[in-house]
Amino acid sequence: MQDNFKVQESDAIRVSSQDLKHITRELFRKAGVPQEDAVIAAEVIVMADLRGVDSHGVSNMLQVYLERYSDGSQNPEPQWHIQRERTASANIDGDRGLGIILAPKAMEIAINKARENGVGVVTMANSGHLGMAAYHAMMALPHDMIGMCLTATSPSVLPTFGRIPRLGTNPIAIAAPAKFCRPWVFDMATSVVPVNKVRNVKRIGSMLPGGTIADAEGSPLMEPAFVPDDFNLLPLGTHRDGGSHKQNKVFCKRSTRLFFTIKEGVGRVYQKQREKIKNALRPFEW
Repeated sequence: MQDNFKVQESDAIRVSSQDLKHITRELFRKAGVPQEDAVIAAEVIVMADLRGVDSHGVSNMLQVYLERYSDGSQNPEPQWHIQRERTASANIDGDRGLGIILAPKAMEIAINKARENGVGVVTMANSGHLGMAAYHAMMALPHDMIGMCLTATSPSVLPTFGRIPRLGTNPIAIAAPAKFCRPWVFDMATSVVPVNKVRNVKRIGSMLPGGTIADAEGSPLMEPAFVPDDFNLLPLGTHRDGGSHKQNKVFCKRSTRLFFTIKEGVGRVYQKQREKIKNALRPFEW
């Protein structure tokens, strides 16, 4: 990771991961989250820090999650339920629950289905931010399975040569076990950088490299610059890579039976209606 995206060591405060989990868990409890769910939330968010993904860790995301509980946009005690289910698949209504809590539960269902059927696919709608997507994909590794996590997000990315955001960052994470070396883990947004990394850079006062974002009018900032108050994300690559944005969005939306239209001013709606897919595969079954 480039130094621009990291908290400077002179500003960092080092604490043990166990202490950090304890504090984080108690803050979730204060927000009304049940004990069992607070434990899950703390595990997911601290794991992001342990893997060097500061943008999805405690310092950058915990306040966001707590604010969403406070303003009522996130439900601390969701009555999530399976709406539709088949032998190897299921669809979950998250009842506005936080994604970092619900996604591990969805992945557990996918793993159990893969154990019986060779593949398990679970989709989830009506839930919030799922944090570091790799966490959920990696849950398949101890079971000698390949894990995959996809999510569709609100429009924040410009299409190639575009001026108005039409695409989400739509992260993709894949984790595959290996026989003689460490597991292979891939986790990326389909924008040049994830939006939370940009927000992290703004929070710590660093400069972004040129070609990372565009200004409010859609013009790419090609020289190093501080993050402006209003900005747009750039797509990864050209129109070919732009297809990965759309592929992920259509896949997530269609599989959860939610549809979308191109319309300005709908960002907050997407905040409450994120769609996710958790997959688990047993390689020897294929």
